[in-house]
Amino acid sequence: MNQLGIQVKIFKQAIYLKEGEEISKFLALIGANKAVMQFEDIRIQKEMRGKVNRLVNCKTANLNKTINASVEQISAIKKLQETGKFKKLEDNLKELAMLRLKNPEMPLIELGKLLTEPVGKSGVNYRLKKIMEIANEK
Repeated sequence: MNQLGIQVKIFKQAIYLKEGEEISKFLALIGANKAVMQFEDIRIQKEMRGKVNRLVNCKTANLNKTINASVEQISAIKKLQETGKFKKLEDNLKELAMLRLKNPEMPLIELGKLLTEPVGKSGVNYRLKKIMEIANEK
């Protein structure tokens, strides 16, 4: 089989094929064309499931990160309101803070679009960090 270009391993009294490509080659070699098609179909399905799972995991991780950040931001804003520091914030920070309270799940880029003078994601992030810094000052 190695002479035919199919890499195999010999383990005790058995020959095994580890790689999917090698299994396909072997099945084709012995004329099991229907089995090759079925085997390749299974491989494609597994690969697609893996890609979908990785994508879902990535989206879930990003959503969790967004939610956690939003919770921290809202907590900081409420702390500012409770301590009276909220009234002393610059108008652009107050506006963003109120938008965050009304839209806890909204991504930063979308919050930025809702501002009187729209800003991008980095501008929103900068302002929210500033709000959090002020809330954490002693």
